[in-house]
Amino acid sequence: MDKLWAPWRLDYINLLQDKKKKKCIFCAMLKEKNDQKNFIVTRTRYSFCVLNIYPYNNGHLLIVPYRHVSGLSNLRKEEREDLFDLLLSMKMLVKKTLKPGGYNIGINLGKIAGAGFPGHLHIHLVPRWRGDVNFMPVVGNTKIISQSLKVLFQRLRACAQEKN
Repeated sequence: MDKLWAPWRLDYINLLQDKKKKKCIFCAMLKEKNDQKNFIVTRTRYSFCVLNIYPYNNGHLLIVPYRHVSGLSNLRKEEREDLFDLLLSMKMLVKKTLKPGGYNIGINLGKIAGAGFPGHLHIHLVPRWRGDVNFMPVVGNTKIISQSLKVLFQRLRACAQEKN
């Protein structure tokens, strides 16, 4: 069996395995106030956008309300509008920066639905390209991500600042 060395995944595995850690990753990164370290691309009045550090695909973003709520019905109207406005804005930013052919946009509500952090609502924005799925996930149970998070973060931030 071939092995793909991926030591950066250990933090994620430990986080999922450690039942004593009840901290919300989104609340923790907001408390740190270090956007560059946490790959927070942008902030709005009620929400923020962060790179998924364990992405399904290059450019996989998470759109997150500041308030720790588990579902859409828990958001106030202005929070909901801000969250979806940020989603649309980030979709346009990804389109301009990465030029994908399509997108997967989704919300996993509850652990059974696949939410890794079911207590804090977040929206996944996953850019897609023709041919971005190859034999590796099927044969090698391995997903190949084509760009480093640091390089992508810098490109998205630069592109976002051009807009302002």
